[in-house]
Amino acid sequence: MSIKDNLYSVQARIKAATVRSGRDESEVQLLGVTKYATDVKVQELVSAGLLRLGENRIQNLNRRMEQFPDAQWDFIGNLQTNKVRYCKEAGLIHSLDRPRLADALNTRAQNWDKIQEVLIQVNVSGEQSKSGIDPDDMGKFVKRILYECKNIKIRGLMTMAPFIDSEKTRPYFRELNRLYLELQQELGLVWDTLSMGMTNDFEVAIEEGSTLVRVGSALFTEED
Repeated sequence: MSIKDNLYSVQARIKAATVRSGRDESEVQLLGVTKYATDVKVQELVSAGLLRLGENRIQNLNRRMEQFPDAQWDFIGNLQTNKVRYCKEAGLIHSLDRPRLADALNTRAQNWDKIQEVLIQVNVSGEQSKSGIDPDDMGKFVKRILYECKNIKIRGLMTMAPFIDSEKTRPYFRELNRLYLELQQELGLVWDTLSMGMTNDFEVAIEEGSTLVRVGSALFTEED
């Protein structure tokens, strides 16, 4: 299958998942993860019509933003505070996960006269190997950003489930959706992005409320 065929296949699976969960297909966006893709394959994906893409390394993000300016580029990787200075042109950052990083982003955004849009990464599974704010600390963290980081705009939440059988990821996605809705109600906020689900589990994530799925290998793996 070509990358174009892969894209159509993933889009069909997204549509089927929304139908199963009684949602409209327009409620879910697909983000193509280009971490392991060559520039040639990225061009094939863009030519096939997918224009929302994400990179895991900030240097690669900046390079690809220049090379593929028609696409909307998100930064989806772990962000170190010493790399924040390279984020001037970054769009949505998916991985805000600690106060020190929030402060660094806010300071840089002030200097750039920019409102930096972010997702807060939440470690719903509690795995030591994963980054993210503990769910119990979310309320305090969100309030801190709202009151102290005026150049940061929270768009929503993000999580990565354990790499297990897709059906077993359901409780993690359900919990983040609960937290997503609860925080908005409690704090009087209006968010638009709940980023859950990757190649191995995006259909379950959609059934549990995801509005943005991050898919890489299902798009770029070419099979006969």
